[in-house]
Amino acid sequence: MNFAERIKELRKEKGITQIDLAEAVGLSKGTVAMWEVDKREANFDTLNKLSDYFQVSIDYLLGRTNKTTKIINPNTIAAH
Repeated sequence: MNFAERIKELRKEKGITQIDLAEAVGLSKGTVAMWEVDKREANFDTLNKLSDYFQVSIDYLLGRTNKTTKIINPNTIAAH
């Protein structure tokens, strides 16, 4: 699965529109649409935002792995 397929799949799993995703990462709906038809790819900063938003690794976004490893933000872990 490539980046285009992965983004579309993650977006649909989350139940959001291309507009919702675009707003979440600070880009245009057209950019998200271009990703999904494999006409454009995200830059590194945007990949980081997408990784955080979907809570998956960049490798997963790029199709380099099928493991849906969730990213845990150490700033959100409660102290025990």
